Amino acid sequence: MERLQKVMAHAGIASRRKCEKIIEEGRVKVNGVLITKMGAKVDPVEDKIKVDGREIEKEEKIYLKLYKPTGYVTTVKDPRGRKTVMDLINGIEQRIYPVGRLDSDSSGLLLLTNDGKLTHRITHPSFELDKEYEVVVEGKPTEKKLNEFRTGIELKEGKTAPAQLEKINEDNKNFTYKVVIHQGMNRQIRRMFDKIGYRVLSLKRLKIDNIGLGSLRPGEYKTLCKQEVENLLRLCH
Repeated sequence: MERLQKVMAHAGIASRRKCEKIIEEGRVKVNGVLITKMGAKVDPVEDKIKVDGREIEKEEKIYLKLYKPTGYVTTVKDPRGRKTVMDLINGIEQRIYPVGRLDSDSSGLLLLTNDGKLTHRITHPSFELDKEYEVVVEGKPTEKKLNEFRTGIELKEGKTAPAQLEKINEDNKNFTYKVVIHQGMNRQIRRMFDKIGYRVLSLKRLKIDNIGLGSLRPGEYKTLCKQEVENLLRLCH
């Protein structure tokens, strides 16, 4: 959500200060509702904004996928001055936002968009959108512990939903698993393994629904192809 006067200024109506005056003069409606006070926030993509009866140009929707490297926080701005995923994005006029989270120690697929409705559907657990991860764990969990992981782990937010877990590699000390979940609790997979007594050494997200990293390398991003966008947009219905 953005301040109304900022969206108006970005659409070329006038300077931000002049847009504030236009609002105060009672010349702006948002979704048919007259707005005369400062502080109103709007969705620049979804909301219908009219100035003097004419609808302003909506911001074009954009959908990106990024191969997030470790060491970057998933936020637009960080008050502690750490590197954010937005530092990796260049040349995009629209103000985009990360969809969901990947903690600083994790890497892999991250979507970015200015489509608020789609963001809600991707991140809300009620839509049960599968997210696939490659997880390297220190040590060899017993089958009993792995079944505990699969059926659900009790965290402070509540018990996790059933998860898919499959071994894909092993060496002398560490095991690699494919994990599929549809929830998005903070550091969920790491905390789930901690609960069964094993430490996650690395975590990479491979897929969100049927969208994968493809040929992207760490730090690279690209616009989603038409088919990927269509697959995402079906979530809005």
